[in-house]
Amino acid sequence: MPSAAVLWWTLILLTLGLVYPFAQSRLERFKMRNTFFGDLQGRFEGSGVRLFLRGCILWLIAVVPFGIGLVATVRAVDWSALADAAGGDDLSSWLEASGLAGAMVYAGLTGIWVLLAFVLLYPVFQAIVLHWWTSGLRFGEVAVTSRLRTAQVLGVYARFILCAFLFSLAAAAVVVPGAIVIPKLTGELDSVPKEIVTTFAGVAAYVAIALGYSTIYQATVKLGLWRCVVESLDISNPAVLEQVTAAGQPASPVGEGLADALSVGGI
Repeated sequence: MPSAAVLWWTLILLTLGLVYPFAQSRLERFKMRNTFFGDLQGRFEGSGVRLFLRGCILWLIAVVPFGIGLVATVRAVDWSALADAAGGDDLSSWLEASGLAGAMVYAGLTGIWVLLAFVLLYPVFQAIVLHWWTSGLRFGEVAVTSRLRTAQVLGVYARFILCAFLFSLAAAAVVVPGAIVIPKLTGELDSVPKEIVTTFAGVAAYVAIALGYSTIYQATVKLGLWRCVVESLDISNPAVLEQVTAAGQPASPVGEGLADALSVGGI
């Protein structure tokens, strides 16, 4: 299955995400077939076509403008003029004659659109995927449906942005004075010790800030999304869970696994 996952992700990249719903459907079916709750085997009934229909509008909104901007960027360049004027000394005239100035404008606008589309549309897409995924989970006769709303996911990301903004202000309140004070404290040191102190302070600040953002993301987005998912679940036929049995496999009293894996006989 790892080779299948690599193949699917290659197709996802080549199609700019168009086959993502079908890849997720196949991969989730494989995972659930190999998942058990006691003696209840899991299965996944989510349809790749259904996820595709729910997300295709978001794909069109995000990818079509990106494709148009990419084509416009390439077409704005006069490749023959670019080759002829490559050795010129006047940079401004060279940019204008080759069309690179216009291409840079198109590229910048395309990059801004990609960033805005990711920030605005990704939470909506994640809400669609979570709703689709949870509603497709099955264990025997136990079925799960989700009442997850897009507004709940947007609220999770809004809290993350607020917390990250407040943390940025706190980090700036520490880093900026530190950047002013450290050069003054190390002003009389030699160049090598001064560079060591400055580098250490910079690395420490970077690690602390990175850990801070990671902690905020885990505490707000990861935990918040799982809380929303769990609170929005409806389980049908829960009485089946009372009949679940879990029987362990016989184990060797002298250890297991490693000797068999290395083909070491004896016991």
